Amino acid sequence: MAKGKKRAGAKASKLETKELQEPVAERIAAGKALRDRVPREAHGEWQPAANRPDPISLLEEQEKTRAPDLIPVRHGRMKSSPFAFLRGSAIVMAEDLSGTPTTALTVQACGDAHLMNFGIFATPERNIVFDLNDFDETLPGPWEWDLKRLAASFVVAGRHRNFSEAQIRLATIGLLRSYALRMREFAAMRHIDVWYSHIDVDTILAAAPPEVRQRLSAGVQKARLRDHLHAQSKMTEVVNGKRRILDSPPLIQHIGEDALASDIIQWAYEDYLKTLQPDRRALLSRYKMVDVATKVVGVGSVGTYCFIALFTGAHDQDPLFLQVKEANASVLERHHRKSQYRNHGQRVVEGQRMTQAASDAFLGWIKGRGADQRHFYWRQLRDVKGSADMEAIQPAGLVLYADLCGAGLARAHARSGDAAAITGYIGTGMTFPNAIAEFANAYADQTDRDHAALVAAIDSGRLQALEGV
Repeated sequence: MAKGKKRAGAKASKLETKELQEPVAERIAAGKALRDRVPREAHGEWQPAANRPDPISLLEEQEKTRAPDLIPVRHGRMKSSPFAFLRGSAIVMAEDLSGTPTTALTVQACGDAHLMNFGIFATPERNIVFDLNDFDETLPGPWEWDLKRLAASFVVAGRHRNFSEAQIRLATIGLLRSYALRMREFAAMRHIDVWYSHIDVDTILAAAPPEVRQRLSAGVQKARLRDHLHAQSKMTEVVNGKRRILDSPPLIQHIGEDALASDIIQWAYEDYLKTLQPDRRALLSRYKMVDVATKVVGVGSVGTYCFIALFTGAHDQDPLFLQVKEANASVLERHHRKSQYRNHGQRVVEGQRMTQAASDAFLGWIKGRGADQRHFYWRQLRDVKGSADMEAIQPAGLVLYADLCGAGLARAHARSGDAAAITGYIGTGMTFPNAIAEFANAYADQTDRDHAALVAAIDSGRLQALEGV
C-alpha cells in the first residue's frame, strides 16, 4: 500500500454522502479531484503486507462453523487449480484489498466479483439477461474492490487456459475499458433509466463476432433448457408412486436425523413465506413441498448448510425447486463496515435486489430457531441459468465475456453509487485501466503462491482434501 493512501473503512469521502441531485458536471469534477488524494497509478501497486495473515489460517478460521465432513470437498475443489483457489478464497482477497488505495466512493459491492459469478438467467418476466448472479458477500463497499477482483480473475482464468500474455491483456483491458465506457454512459443518463437498464441476450448475440456467435448461441439454448422440469429429470426419481430427490453422496443426500435440516421442514417454509410479497405467497401456496435434501454447491460455499426443496404443483410436470442457502457475515465486514441487516440472509436478498436488473421472484430469508440461529436465504434452484464454460472458452470468447462483465459490473455499481464521480475519477485515457491491469497481473502471481501454499498444506496433512467431487 502506498504511503499516505487511505485504507477502506477510514473516514469516508464527502462524495459518499453527496446528494445525487447535484449537476453531473459538478460530480464528475469532484471525482476528478479525488486523483490528488489517490493517484490512479497507485491502484497498480500490489505487495503483500509484512504482517499479511497466512491464507490457509484464514480459510481454517472460516471453516470453524461449517460441516466438518464437507470441508475436505472444499479443499479438494480449491486444490484443482489457482483459478479454483481464487474462486473459493474471497476471504483472502478481501483481506488483501483492505490495504489497497480507495477513493472511498461506495457502491453496493458484490464482494466476490470473479468472472464465474456472472451469467445469464430468466427474469420474472421471462426475458433472458446477463448480470451478476452471486451475492453471498454483498455489502456496501469500495467500487475498486469489485473491479480489482474481477480483473484478477480474468488473468488467473486466462493463465488456467494457457492463453498468451497478449491474449489475457486484451481481455483484461477490454473489461476495464468496458466498465469505464458504460459508467460514463450511466453518468449522463436519468437515474430511472439507469435503474431499468439491462443487458439482454438478443443484444449480446447481435454484437458477438462471428467466430464466437455460434458457440454463444448454443450456450444460450442450453441455458433455456435448464429449468425446473430439467432439474426434475436429472435430480429426482419416483419411489412407490412418489417423486423424491435422488441421493448422490456426498453432494446430494437426504437429511436423515439432522436436527437443523428437520427444522427446514417444520417451520422454515412458513417463516420464509412471511418475507415474500403477497402475490408470490399466493403463487407458492399452489405448490406442496414433497422432499428436502442437502446439496453441496460452488467452491467457497462448500461446508455451509445448503438444502434443496422439491415442490409439486398441478401435476407431476409442474415441479418447483427452491434452494435454501446459509448466509454468514460478508468477508467485507471485517474491513469496511457492518451490515445494516441483522439477518445475513436478508443482507444477501436486499443486496441482490439493489444490484441486479431483475431478481428472482422467490427471494426471501429466514433465521434458525433455538440454540443454532443460523441465517438462510431462499431462491429458485434453476430458472434458465447459464455461465461461461472456462474449460472450453477460446481467446476471442474471453474477450467478449470480459466486455460483458465490465458492462454488467458498471451497471450494477451505477444503480447504487455515483456514476458521475466514478467517471470523473477514471477519466477517458488509459491511466486507470493500465493500473488495474498491472494489479491484476501481480495479484494473479499472488494467487499462484497462495494456491501452492494450499497444496503444501494438503500434502503435509495440515488440511484434508477429497478430490474429484
